[in-house]
Amino acid sequence: MNVGVCKLKLRLAENTSLKGKRQVIKPIIALIKNKYNVSVAEVEDNDLWQIATLGICFISNDSQYTDEVITSIIKFINSGRFEVEIIEQEIEIIPF
Repeated sequence: MNVGVCKLKLRLAENTSLKGKRQVIKPIIALIKNKYNVSVAEVEDNDLWQIATLGICFISNDSQYTDEVITSIIKFINSGRFEVEIIEQEIEIIPF
């Protein structure tokens, strides 16, 4: 079993309030959960309105597949569909 963990720090450049942040982040989280069947949550920077940190976790039997899924999620966020920019990312595949 392999656990893939990813931490993404996003910048919401056009955002001006916490309410606006929620309107951007909640749909991203929902789409990632539905499309990739992974666990996603906002894990840090809850009080900052231009920065959001997402934690993503995926479990699989194959470490290569785990890496592919997490890489695909990052590409999905970077696709230009959302008004966010990834400013920092950490990925770790943990054999368990």
